[in-house]
Amino acid sequence: MTSARELMTPGVECVGENESLVDAARKLRDLDVGALPICGEDNRLKGVLTDRDIVVKCIADGGDPAQTTAGSLGEGKPVTIGADDSIEEALRTMEQHQVRRLPVIDGHELVGMLAQADVVKALPQQAAETVSEISEPS
Repeated sequence: MTSARELMTPGVECVGENESLVDAARKLRDLDVGALPICGEDNRLKGVLTDRDIVVKCIADGGDPAQTTAGSLGEGKPVTIGADDSIEEALRTMEQHQVRRLPVIDGHELVGMLAQADVVKALPQQAAETVSEISEPS
């Protein structure tokens, strides 16, 4: 059984919940990623911020990304996967919640990110079905 830990990208950098969206956008650019976990002052996961969130939920609504914090866009409880959970479980979670990326948690510690692309490389047939399910409108 392949686990999330085996396919995840380790050493994930967070954007702080009190950092501005400008700072978050720079991190996204510098790290060449489309999403960053939002971590609180307590170093706990508060959500996930995507480049699309910045555009759609701030800029398109006339918000000021220099004055808007990353934490203000973190909505609800973040969907995560345990580091030792199976890839099959990760695929089910992605499908159920219609997400393409999952923060990987070991206990309460963020240890990595598992992206749809990571799974596709390792398990192309299973992942193809999940990609189709995630991409379908709800």
